[in-house]
Amino acid sequence: MRRATVLLLALALLAGGIYTVVAVVQRSETLVAERCTADVGTQHAELATDQTVNAALITAVAVQRGLPPRAASIALATAMQESKLRNIDHGDLAGPDSRGLFQQRPSQGWGTEEQIMDPYYAVNAFYDALVKIPGYESLDITDAAQRVQRSAFPHAYAQHEEMGRSFASALSGQTPAALQCTLRAPQEPGQPETVDAELARAYGALETAVEGKSLVVDAASSEAWSVAQWAVANAKDLAVTRVDVAGHSWVRKDQAGWQVADVPAGQVRITVAPTK
Repeated sequence: MRRATVLLLALALLAGGIYTVVAVVQRSETLVAERCTADVGTQHAELATDQTVNAALITAVAVQRGLPPRAASIALATAMQESKLRNIDHGDLAGPDSRGLFQQRPSQGWGTEEQIMDPYYAVNAFYDALVKIPGYESLDITDAAQRVQRSAFPHAYAQHEEMGRSFASALSGQTPAALQCTLRAPQEPGQPETVDAELARAYGALETAVEGKSLVVDAASSEAWSVAQWAVANAKDLAVTRVDVAGHSWVRKDQAGWQVADVPAGQVRITVAPTK
């Protein structure tokens, strides 16, 4: 009887210990403040994870079109001022029909409401207008943005210049290992095929291959860091757990940013969460 009592007590203590450990792990997960940062030189900028997804798209489209990082800086500062980098479905008193990332207006010839609410269409429409401005690369960001947007508040874009420059430099690949996202563990498994489809929408056709739970991308050296940091920016939505590129790795669970690692050059490997 005494043995049985001791055994029951031991099992109870063990169960209690396991419960405590699980509770601590779960609590530590909920305490993680999810965010993304871009550190370029002395510049530091921070965005929420959903804003970073849109910033990554805006920059990837610039890379796809062969535009300089300056174009992405202008677009990011503009979208932050117009919509807080969110694809909103409403306007304001000054522009009640304004929609989307750039608050473009059907009444001003930007396209239909359905088109403008498609982020890919909206980003390309913005760049189509930007590249028609002679010498836009040498203009102040706020001046270039105003010439596209014709806003009632022409100087408002200036407050977002540092954010625009930092995230454009990181997401274009101009500054390697500059983007870091702190995230909780993924709740669902990821699909390399989904990553591949989203990547193609952002960058156009790339040479890719699925290897288990990883998508391997043969990106040109000038694009590799852009693709890799795009993957980190989209890690929350796509359940990405690891990204390898150019002798560096980003490991989601470590929350330590980019680390030097023994990984092959010439490709980007994006690994997603396995099926539980």
